[in-house]
Amino acid sequence: MAQWGSGQTTRYLVLLAQEHLEFRLPEIKSLVSLCGVKFCREEELALNSPFWILNLPSEELAKRVMKRTVCAKSIFELWGHGKSVEELCCSLKTYSVDKMAPYLQSNSTYKIRVHAFNKTLTQEEKVQKIDFLEFLPFKGKVNLKNPDHIFWLLEDYGMNPNKIPEKPLNLYFGRWIANGQRDLIESYSVKRRHFIGNTSMDACLAFIMANHGKIKPNDVVFDPFVGTGGLLIASAHFGAYVCGTDIDYSTIHGLGKPSRKNQKWRQPDENIRANLRQYGLEKHYLDVLVSDASKPIWRKGMQFDGIITDPPYGIREASRRIGSPKEMAKVTGKSTENHVSNPSAYHLSDILFDLLKFAAEYLVIGGRLVYWLPVYKPEYTEEIIPRHPCLKLISNCEQTLSSHTSRHLITMEKVKEFEDEDRDSCILDSQYLLYKSHNSFREKYFSGVTKRIAKEEKDSQK
Repeated sequence: MAQWGSGQTTRYLVLLAQEHLEFRLPEIKSLVSLCGVKFCREEELALNSPFWILNLPSEELAKRVMKRTVCAKSIFELWGHGKSVEELCCSLKTYSVDKMAPYLQSNSTYKIRVHAFNKTLTQEEKVQKIDFLEFLPFKGKVNLKNPDHIFWLLEDYGMNPNKIPEKPLNLYFGRWIANGQRDLIESYSVKRRHFIGNTSMDACLAFIMANHGKIKPNDVVFDPFVGTGGLLIASAHFGAYVCGTDIDYSTIHGLGKPSRKNQKWRQPDENIRANLRQYGLEKHYLDVLVSDASKPIWRKGMQFDGIITDPPYGIREASRRIGSPKEMAKVTGKSTENHVSNPSAYHLSDILFDLLKFAAEYLVIGGRLVYWLPVYKPEYTEEIIPRHPCLKLISNCEQTLSSHTSRHLITMEKVKEFEDEDRDSCILDSQYLLYKSHNSFREKYFSGVTKRIAKEEKDSQK
């Protein structure tokens, strides 16, 4: 990974979206790493702030990051920064004239935009703020419709909408470089997707997962709990070849009752391949297979560049596996309606540790496993996060589900070749016991709902 000294970098300002706050830093870090350089951020800025200052080696790298991120709105070459108008002016006056010059020429056009976070400015106020910047040596003409260069004055009025300060806490001025990929959230919306299920992943989170996994063109990405293939779509969008497995025959083949309201039957072409075809990504589709994740079907030596998945945890979809030979001996031989012979419970702890062992064996070195870990908040500690000696924990981001439950997006990277002794590691055994209490996650998840209904009924009787 390339590194550089302070003299080799330029300061850039990133304007971030104010959702999925915990996911933003790991996403940006992963994308900078994907470009082959070391992440460097000015630490004095709060992680929940919509404004981050990054030190990057080139504008080309800034553009490459913005071609992938769904957590950031825009990036700017930072010309000035201050906590007051006076500080901003001083900062702008000391900025390198040589760096400014190419964008201030008489043969170029420009415009200045004003953006205030947590405050609405009138057009008159915006014009006054632009006029204040008249000391900058612009030589070109203003063009509001199609300028050669766009400059932004950005003001930060804090995070509290109920206590907005009279003056901004921070002011920034810079040259616009590129926008992020926020449009993907709408264009890939599950609402308009051809084939969906009860657990189809939100488009924004699917792209975040692919970015955390550092998925790149020509990677082979696998989802062992593929469902309707939402995670395959995000990976394929970034150029990966995708495949998956699922134990549910009906889902894989697009059979059974649809998830959409007022739709009685699935259409003949409702399937995962059709989803990728909808977005022009069918050429990246390898295949999906009906398979039990607890019994990997891949021959030794098969390896994936990334494993991106959302294991079932029993809320909207059951967690099942094929019964053991002893259990199978008790069955009369009849298959179940969904083609799973003698399905037995597949506990969360078993699902997750099978997943880690699979990733340790079938990922390439440097490949990443990205998955969701459901937790019951009163019992959560970082120690319960499953570990494996071949996998390094990269990030852990929480998404709240209810007052007492949440799920954590876990990103791990393979750092060591898998060996036979890693198959039954003592580390896995101890971690398994720590997480085992979450096997009853479904009951704990719905316990809050039951208590709330009981309280509402009690209150209504008063």
